Amino acid sequence: MAANVLTRAVRLTGTNVPEPKRRILSAGPITAMFDNGALRYIRHGGREVLRGVAYLVRDRNWNTYAPVIEGLKIRQARDSFTVRYTATCRDETQAIRYAAIIEGRSDGEVRFSATATPLTDFLTNRTGFVVLHPLAGVAGEPVEILHTSGKRRKGRFPRLISPGQPIFDIRALTHTVAPGVTASVLMEGNKFEMEDHRNWMDASYKTYVCSLLDPWPYTVRKDTPFTQTITVTISGKPARRRAAAPDAAVSLEVGGVRGRIPQIGVGVPMLEAGHAVETADLVARLRAAHLVCQIDGRLPGQRAAAAAFRELRAKSGARSTLEMILPAKAPARQEVAAIAAEMQAAAYVPDAIVITQAHDLASFQPGTPRPWGPDYADMAAAVRQAFPGVAVGGGMLSYFTELNRKPLPRGLFDFVTHSVCPIVHAADDISVMETLQSIPSIAASVRAMTGRLPYHLGPSAIAARANPYGAAVAGNPDNARICLAGMDPRQRGLFAAAWNLGLVAGFAEEGLASIALGALTGPQGLIHRRADVAQPWYDDAKALVHPVYHLVAGLAPASGNRRLETVCGDPQGIAALAYRSATGRELWLANLTAAPRTVKVTGLPGAATIHCLAEANFRRIATDPDAFSRDGEQVRRLTAIALGPYGVARISSA
Repeated sequence: MAANVLTRAVRLTGTNVPEPKRRILSAGPITAMFDNGALRYIRHGGREVLRGVAYLVRDRNWNTYAPVIEGLKIRQARDSFTVRYTATCRDETQAIRYAAIIEGRSDGEVRFSATATPLTDFLTNRTGFVVLHPLAGVAGEPVEILHTSGKRRKGRFPRLISPGQPIFDIRALTHTVAPGVTASVLMEGNKFEMEDHRNWMDASYKTYVCSLLDPWPYTVRKDTPFTQTITVTISGKPARRRAAAPDAAVSLEVGGVRGRIPQIGVGVPMLEAGHAVETADLVARLRAAHLVCQIDGRLPGQRAAAAAFRELRAKSGARSTLEMILPAKAPARQEVAAIAAEMQAAAYVPDAIVITQAHDLASFQPGTPRPWGPDYADMAAAVRQAFPGVAVGGGMLSYFTELNRKPLPRGLFDFVTHSVCPIVHAADDISVMETLQSIPSIAASVRAMTGRLPYHLGPSAIAARANPYGAAVAGNPDNARICLAGMDPRQRGLFAAAWNLGLVAGFAEEGLASIALGALTGPQGLIHRRADVAQPWYDDAKALVHPVYHLVAGLAPASGNRRLETVCGDPQGIAALAYRSATGRELWLANLTAAPRTVKVTGLPGAATIHCLAEANFRRIATDPDAFSRDGEQVRRLTAIALGPYGVARISSA
């Protein structure tokens, strides 16, 4: 495929790299999706039992290898299925191969076994099975635990997100799927333990092989095979459930006032400050409520970055929040003063400051000793002394995980903040969209920690702004879907616009004060610029912006508006956000799936204007920053709207 061709894949996901084909397997009341060697959505009588079972191989930086599958054989019988394959994971220094067998039977058993043989000495943080329990019907509910000693005990899946492992030393877990139906997951071949996957925005509880209490990375020796097996046994008879037709329209009702729209902003990484100034005209058109800028005290060029932040604020009219990273080599007051001197020389005074230190950019297990560094109290006092009257925020520039493991003391800060990343553990399209389901749990856990303190979400995009778990974010020269990659090609496609609307809608429902999305320019940018890696079609087109630019430009002026309740018949497939505007009501919809969907809308009577981000107008919205706001369809009465894959619509009603 020529790099300069605007393909359907580039419009949707920014890359021509395809996802593996998926297949639904069935065995009586059991169904499961086979996806690139793993099982997803193990269901019994249509009800989800497990979110997934997968055999994963990870390197010393927690990067997940993409397995090369060979010899795949799938046998689908009337009341059973069998899958066999071999897979190889390798990089420049090491390799491992495993043979897998998956069997499903109509009597309620699914068995997944794998025998791995290292082709070299293999250094890994984890190699083996992970089992994912879903959130719906599971969060806060009882679970019976069988330990490796043979002892059984009663427990619960955590309701609020557990900062550490809620369950250790696991041989089997049994939970209630539905009244009269239980599922037991037996895990053999090693010990297993559970972590609360919601920490990283995954919509599941993950039980994984080995223990993080043991040393890692560890080495599995060449030519030394080892076997692990997961056996799922489902007992009981489910009540009959009428399955919805796959093409059925989704109902969406707009209701009364429920809070306000958060202040919508954009990130400005320190290394992107100069590039952002070069696009000041496009920045001004965004009408962002705030810009979240960053100065890293460990890096040179602080004065130049501060000058760029000052210019961006002047040209955009947006408030400026500064993320200040202390090197953590001297007392906080000394390091804050040094950065403040550079800012003063550039005549830049932010409206708010988020203060953190270098060691808090890395992740530490609960209770693990950290290197010396200033604590929350020292940092807060230092900033208030250097910047009297400026709002001071605390929290983490990385993900909720790190905030959960180093809770914010009450009474020190004016607001709390963290960011999120949907590609920490899985980077396929389905998993990324699934992360939006974890938002209520994340928000509830932050509220339990900080009470009524104003809650901000820091710059967040699909790509990882940092890797707290390894040396650096992963490179992505081939425009693939890679965990913890610093550049994700979907940022350039309709996919990012849909996911970002889901992010804003989800956190708006939880009452956040502000949300910053991605960055103005760069790998997480709204505004396009050439990069060190190829960007299909964009490199040769006269493209100026990515579709998500139009989403932010449309939502930002509504910052602080009264939000309207939306009740959706399929909240996992359709994201919705509604609010009162100066002229009436606005409703934004996003299709979170790769299939066309139709949404039946009630609660917006009368005439309406519809603006769409879609495959059909992709070229226009990428090359003309005003196309989305200018090109609208008038309808006398809105009853239903069709959304293509990852399509986004803005509906304005009087």
